[in-house]
Amino acid sequence: MNFDVKEAILIFIRGVLMGSADIVPGVSGGTIALITGIYAHLIGAISKIKFGFVRPLLKGDLKGFKDELFDEIDFKFFIPLVLGIGVAFLTLAKVVTFCMDAYPAWTYSFFLGLIIASAVILLRKIDKINIKHIACAIVGLILTYIFVSLNPIAANHSLPILFISGMIAICAMILPGISGSFLLLLLGQYKYMLNALHTLSIVEIVVFVVGALIGILGFSKILNYLLKNYEELTMAFLIGVMLGSLKVPGVEIINSVSLNFAGLFPCFIVAVVGFALIIILETRFDYIE
Repeated sequence: MNFDVKEAILIFIRGVLMGSADIVPGVSGGTIALITGIYAHLIGAISKIKFGFVRPLLKGDLKGFKDELFDEIDFKFFIPLVLGIGVAFLTLAKVVTFCMDAYPAWTYSFFLGLIIASAVILLRKIDKINIKHIACAIVGLILTYIFVSLNPIAANHSLPILFISGMIAICAMILPGISGSFLLLLLGQYKYMLNALHTLSIVEIVVFVVGALIGILGFSKILNYLLKNYEELTMAFLIGVMLGSLKVPGVEIINSVSLNFAGLFPCFIVAVVGFALIIILETRFDYIE
């Protein structure tokens, strides 16, 4: 396994961006993966893991184990990506939560720009819009709008609950437009897991991560199938998902500022900056097949 240092650094940066997005309720790390050109590769690489390397290991065949392991798992891709996500989780959680508390209107305006730009990028991937695309987008919009309108539930923080929360949230984290963090918020685990990251509560973090790994291995196979067989319809559905998720930053902005020119104009400027950032990122990052 030979590492290309430049490629590893670029994948690491993508991981940092994905981890930063996944921290924020209303923003999806899957969206960042999509606009930085690694989404299809990410889903394909995850769905390829079938644990076939366990069989030769149980038989004591170390060479067969090594061959199967490196055939199934794309270490050149996963190592820098996971490191980037981990660095973002451990270093930026406090920064993001501070911005959300201290400057909620500006922070959510920035997120608003990110999501709109992401939807525009997805729209470019559809060659010719037809009634099926519009129908899928409307379904995605309605379902997401209903989802983000739900109230957070009261839940305990036992290890089984954290395990199940990890399984559920990871599915949203890799799906563009749906925020895993917002799903954790609805499950009543968001602040608890942020605090676990701040205090490095190893047991809680490990249980959550194990649940996430199991969830992502199953869900990625469904996504991989949809992207290979119904790519444009899937993209249309995800555009609707993103548009539906705009309610989250929209409500936060309305609740945080005066609805006049002086209050809304700075939010508009910040949203434009977020929009421009995503468009620039999409042009700067090469797609990884």
